[in-house]
Amino acid sequence: MSEDDPEKTRKEFGDAVNMTASELEKWLDTDESRDVGDKSGGGESTGHASGRRIIEILRTKKDDLTDADLSHMRKVVGYVKRHLAQKPAGDVTDTAWRYSLMNWGHDPQK
Repeated sequence: MSEDDPEKTRKEFGDAVNMTASELEKWLDTDESRDVGDKSGGGESTGHASGRRIIEILRTKKDDLTDADLSHMRKVVGYVKRHLAQKPAGDVTDTAWRYSLMNWGHDPQK
């Protein structure tokens, strides 16, 4: 992914993030959302914090996106692609794998 092409970044982000800001906001309020992910800092997981940032980005006009926003968008695209490649066998409806992806704005069951 080219870091120099904001349009490509926005498109790839739009493909990766298939939840709306309101869907993601509602999801992040659940216990399931808070219970998954890396909490190496002791508090909020990396994915949960990313979800809050994604909501801000989704609510920002494309012309108002900053370089930091675009950088986070690229991080989200990379995470979603890597995580989708690790899909477990069987029904993923109530799995940490799905919940983690949802924290990053992607519901694999959509």
